[in-house]
Amino acid sequence: MRAFFVAGTGTDLGKTHIGCALLEAARKRGLSVDAFKPVVSGFDPDAPDSSDPARLAVALGRPNAWADVSPRRYRAPLAPNLAARLEGDVLRIHDLIGDCRTWLDARDADLVLVEGAGGVMSPMTDDATNLDLMVALGLPVLLVAGSYLGTASHLLTALEVLRARGLAVAALVISESLDAPDLNQTVEMIRVFERQAPILVAPRPAWDAGELADVLLR
Repeated sequence: MRAFFVAGTGTDLGKTHIGCALLEAARKRGLSVDAFKPVVSGFDPDAPDSSDPARLAVALGRPNAWADVSPRRYRAPLAPNLAARLEGDVLRIHDLIGDCRTWLDARDADLVLVEGAGGVMSPMTDDATNLDLMVALGLPVLLVAGSYLGTASHLLTALEVLRARGLAVAALVISESLDAPDLNQTVEMIRVFERQAPILVAPRPAWDAGELADVLLR
């Protein structure tokens, strides 16, 4: 089993878009796949089909499995700890770590993805960030960045932080940002500074993640 943590340099950059494309590419190769997003905020239970868990479930070929993909779901489009608090709940990092470990231990698939919420340093609980969850799990990281002005600084900072905490970066995906500078120009600039991890480009709206599947599953 190959397992990866899908992280972003910020929020709304396309983590789920990239994860879904990768799952679909792996399935086209005849591989078994699964995905887990331990907590999601901004979830409307009256319209779940447009949510990140639902999109991941569709990519898995199990469109009704969104509740299994994300067991902790909150309505408010805020950081998970704040969204949980509005519903009288308190998120604790050891619970999220336990959820992920239990899920991973029960998997028997060729490729599994754990997707975070927000960016690398986004709060998950009142006293822990995505990074703390990632370090506890120790999975190789698939890091997703945008192509907007300033993304190079955000991406390089995220790489420094991840590696300083001992995490391996399996690949970088530059997801095209709408109304952003030229995508290829942005990627070439980043290649000058990052020479360790493979860098792939994901144009919008559609993207074939076959090359990414090749990189991660070789």
